[in-house]
Amino acid sequence: MLTRESPAAREVRVVRTRAELREALSAARRPVGLVPTMGWLHAGHRALIERAQAENATTVVSIFVNPKQFGDPADLERYPRNEARDVEICAESGADLVFAPSVEEIYPPGFDTSVHVGAIAEPLEGAARPGHFDGVATVVAILFNLVGAERAYFGQKDAQQLLVIRQMARDLAIATEVVAHPTVREPDGLALSSRNVHLTPEERAAAPVLRRALLAARARWEAGERSGEALRQELRDVLATESLATPEYVSAADTGTLQELDHLAGPALLSMAVQFGSTRLIDNELLP
Repeated sequence: MLTRESPAAREVRVVRTRAELREALSAARRPVGLVPTMGWLHAGHRALIERAQAENATTVVSIFVNPKQFGDPADLERYPRNEARDVEICAESGADLVFAPSVEEIYPPGFDTSVHVGAIAEPLEGAARPGHFDGVATVVAILFNLVGAERAYFGQKDAQQLLVIRQMARDLAIATEVVAHPTVREPDGLALSSRNVHLTPEERAAAPVLRRALLAARARWEAGERSGEALRQELRDVLATESLATPEYVSAADTGTLQELDHLAGPALLSMAVQFGSTRLIDNELLP
């Protein structure tokens, strides 16, 4: 692990264009760690930045609300934004450089390319949000190429996104290592998410049912249950105890393919998407 000065003592530089980013990185010490974000940073992002800062000589945070990964324009408009606050968090967490481009800087006039990842992007979030992972893969490929980081850091909460990005980087021969960081949670178990801000007080009180459901299914697995459907039913049963929770999907899938499992003979991923009013939350639990 690299030894560096206290993150609180560092200053962060904000750049907005590809040219400014290129110039800043030309003098950067290697290795470089990248933390791609859509802003509205929280403690989960802090953990990613602090890990990148500890494991690399230079840490770059990108702040870009990517329109190509939103299927609903209203959802894009509703996404929370506060760049000044985000830059302050980046500085406090030890980032060296913030890349905060405009949409036109990422997708210049005439832009007409999309990165489409295959089978791993099709189930679960891919089925629920058509086109979402094309948008994710496209913007992350651009960021990986612009920054050229040795490592990039993502939260385990977005488990399928991790698999999609790893597949994309491997297939396109992008050398950046995709590093997964454990999900950061509130004391009551709710996974941190920029979307949590939209929960009403009643919905926020109900939302930890996601974690309770995952832990209940994990307990069944630890007790010897290996039926995929039994574990999915356990997830449904616990979610049903909360009237404000409307499940979109529950899953007990292979960790490599995300195909639903009839029988768990090895590692598996429990995951779900649940609607609370107008807010959609996801969470997951890895079974080793």
